[in-house]
Amino acid sequence: MMKLNLRWLCCAVVIAALCSPAALGQRRRTVVVRRPHTTLVVHTGHPIRRALPAAVVVHPARTAIVVRAPLVFLPALAWTAAVVSLPPRERLVWQDTEAISKDEGWVDTSFGIDGTGDALYLDINGKAKLNFAEVTFANGHVQVVDFNEKTHKTGIYKLLDFRDDRHVMTVRILTKSESDATRLAVYLGK
Repeated sequence: MMKLNLRWLCCAVVIAALCSPAALGQRRRTVVVRRPHTTLVVHTGHPIRRALPAAVVVHPARTAIVVRAPLVFLPALAWTAAVVSLPPRERLVWQDTEAISKDEGWVDTSFGIDGTGDALYLDINGKAKLNFAEVTFANGHVQVVDFNEKTHKTGIYKLLDFRDDRHVMTVRILTKSESDATRLAVYLGK
């Protein structure tokens, strides 16, 4: 009986060793992609005059959009955070998301929209400190929305409301995740 138990124990050890993830070459590895920090670039005429972060991580737009008109900065708008609900799905003409991790620090992220609508919405999933947003229109006008480096929690906010349909080319947001990971989504409504 002792020999039989010893054999079963030896078989169990051999099977466990052969079927372990390490033996099968299935090691789990965490891959951390570190993006280099770079100097924040703001164009001449940018209306925000406070000290901005010196170093940022740049997340480029997935869709590159070229604005053919010369850029003209409009006076900055102070943003009032008010949680809203998104319009019905059939009234949303464009959307995109961006994930930001806490270890990146300040992130300069851009969304290439190239679409016409009457309102922009910002969906924050997590906790984010927002600095400013630049909304560039097809005619070259750039509307800067000043978040004043305030922290905002999960919710859907109206980023900018237009009086009439406007052709939005890009949205650029300077933000910093205050939770382990934050997901930003921008929507263009009509």
